Amino acid sequence: MSRSIRTTRTRSLVAASLVIALGALTGCGGGGGGKDKNTASPSAPSGSASSAGGLPGSLTGQQLRWHSCSAPTPAQGGGDAPGDAWECATLKAPLDYAKPGGDTIDLALIRTKAKDSKKRIGSLIFNFGGPGGSGIPTLPGFAEDYANLNSRYDLVSFDPRGVGESEGVRCLDDKDLDAYFAVDGSPDDAAEEKTAEENNKKYNDACRQNSGRVLPYVDTVSAARDMDLMREVLGDKKLYYFGISYGTELGGVYAHLFPKNVGRSVLDAVVDPTEDPVKGAIGQAKGFQLALDNYMEDCAKKGPLCPTGKGGAEGNAKITAMLEQLDRQPLSVGGRKLTQDLALTGIAAALYEKDAWNILTLGLNETMRLHKGNTLMMLADSYNSRDQQGRYGNILAANKAVNCADDKQRYTVADAKAQLPALRAASPVFGEFMAWGLTACTGWPVAGKTDHPEVSAPGAAPIVVVGNTGDPATPYEGARKMAEGLGKGVGVEVTLHGQGHGGYNSGNACLTRTVDAYLLDGKVPAAGTSCS
Repeated sequence: MSRSIRTTRTRSLVAASLVIALGALTGCGGGGGGKDKNTASPSAPSGSASSAGGLPGSLTGQQLRWHSCSAPTPAQGGGDAPGDAWECATLKAPLDYAKPGGDTIDLALIRTKAKDSKKRIGSLIFNFGGPGGSGIPTLPGFAEDYANLNSRYDLVSFDPRGVGESEGVRCLDDKDLDAYFAVDGSPDDAAEEKTAEENNKKYNDACRQNSGRVLPYVDTVSAARDMDLMREVLGDKKLYYFGISYGTELGGVYAHLFPKNVGRSVLDAVVDPTEDPVKGAIGQAKGFQLALDNYMEDCAKKGPLCPTGKGGAEGNAKITAMLEQLDRQPLSVGGRKLTQDLALTGIAAALYEKDAWNILTLGLNETMRLHKGNTLMMLADSYNSRDQQGRYGNILAANKAVNCADDKQRYTVADAKAQLPALRAASPVFGEFMAWGLTACTGWPVAGKTDHPEVSAPGAAPIVVVGNTGDPATPYEGARKMAEGLGKGVGVEVTLHGQGHGGYNSGNACLTRTVDAYLLDGKVPAAGTSCS
């Protein structure tokens, strides 16, 4: 019914451009970013050393044809073509791993080669989150952050199945998406509930009509199997991996399926693998509220121009009043309307990184004092992957398709209403929105597969798990839960005392040294390592 806040890694919002990002923060997301389980197709034995068993040689022995990359397509989020250092290729994988000799799906890949070929370790594969985020524009966009790792690794990323140019899920067209986002996703009465339900049904029907072939096969387990095939075709005995946000769930599921194939791996901005969508929604409501409270505390120090006053209860009341006013009377922005939902999306977008707090202040002042919605609309559009030409990327469709293929849970309107008190208690600003988001997978044309992801990986190499205490989208507690779930001697938790979604890309020198020392030199961090 309602949309949900995704968890994903973002580009600087100073440039007002979110990359991709989480899994349904509520809706169909387990623990804040994605979901999955290991029943998409028959699971490999827990100690399986290769995805090759049962796959035809035409797949395991395929030769990738690397070529210069064109500009990312609108489905991938658009942008300029990367420089000459980047190459693109297409990997063929089974559409259905239960039928490895059947239909295939084409997966889009991108890489830049290691700078020091003599000391090359292998390919370091990145997933930046969502689910639904395209790795094709994202990896080049963050390449500067990973320059040190690029000295000894080929940096590789991809569009997971159902994303971007990997047979990206298509649902509504751009015009219909504008209308979809304009509908009130947190209804106040029976008439609005009916409208929201019809809006969700229209979206689901369009997904089935336009992408029915792939919807059953975009689950996280299948994506993890794709990564093992990718590892094999790239020529690595072990998977070297860097997963962010939902990418941590994907990495945990991979470790469970293929523990003997786990190489040096890092999971940053960690999805809690133990939570169902309700617990995940409550956890994320608390996470976004904490980030908002931290923003308001910082804002209050800057004087009378702070739109949220002294913060705390006063600040929450000011924001809630603004949202209620927008619910009654949306603001015109061009030919569109800044609604309550879009304004809240814009606020959430700006909480992903501290550098965007000044933009949030600008947007709130503009809306509260000048009754204009341009800045919050811009933030919401960047979050929803809508460009200035009104074209949407496919992240929304892919996000929903992966989450709903993974999660068994299907919540009714009555279920959402029952959770309203708990979610309002978790966040007076975000809670109601997230409660209604629980119905996002209701009526989805494909059944979900599991209750929550399985990540236990006995016998796997150490996996560094990074948690940020101020992370709004994947709350800090998820890192501990993931480390415990991976198992003793496998999950190694590292703490960053900071703000924003994720740690490594924050530029914290201590965390960068810790992660680089493991990925480049194999130095496992000491238990309880902390950076601030």
